[in-house]
Amino acid sequence: MADNERLRVERGSKRIRAMLGGEVVVDTTRPLLVWEVPYYPTYYLPATDVRTVFLIETGNTRRSPSRGEATEYAVKVNGSEGLAYTYPEPKVPALADHYVFVWNTMDHWFEEEEEVYVHPRDPYTRVDILPSSRRVRIEIDGETVADSSNGSFLHETGLPIRYYLPKVDVRMDLLTPTDKATQCPYKGTARYWTVTVGANVHEDIAWAYDTPLPESMRIAGLIAFYNERVDTYVDEVLQERPKTKFS
Repeated sequence: MADNERLRVERGSKRIRAMLGGEVVVDTTRPLLVWEVPYYPTYYLPATDVRTVFLIETGNTRRSPSRGEATEYAVKVNGSEGLAYTYPEPKVPALADHYVFVWNTMDHWFEEEEEVYVHPRDPYTRVDILPSSRRVRIEIDGETVADSSNGSFLHETGLPIRYYLPKVDVRMDLLTPTDKATQCPYKGTARYWTVTVGANVHEDIAWAYDTPLPESMRIAGLIAFYNERVDTYVDEVLQERPKTKFS
């Protein structure tokens, strides 16, 4: 962020907890949501709801043009170690007396009683999964790899539409599972396949969520392809390839 005016700050209403080494290190119903990046917020958690007994100052600092200089802390609990920081004199007054716990250094995060993965959920991100009878055909190097009129169309804020198709309508003989896995805070953990057409190998171009999170159960076991990297026909109309970081 270049200036204070661009830093978006909102008061959240969910109960937020973080755990490390088997202990709850913060438990609050008064989180601040701060958009340090455009895609999702960071939790800023009130100092009064933090178990500061687990925090040890490291002597390191962090600098931000929009927030100021932060003091860094090691979070040490039962042999486990995480990282946190706070802005003693923030450029944005609302951030005073709040701590940030570095997400991936904590063992577990919870919104209410549900565990959250990867990063905080953006309250303005919506995921709509709609079953559709429209015919979706996926071509790679001129070969039809999937052809279905029984898919589910996933619309997620800020991302191109994804077409999730039943395995029975996918040329699974062309797909080879890989070791890649990714996590999404809205959908869960995905596993990937490489597609081989003739001599051409397209690595990690397809994925599925075998056991998605409850709100995304409609895509359980269905396969999607990066429509940035394949030819997608919907009712035999070729779709424009979206331009994203996955292109």
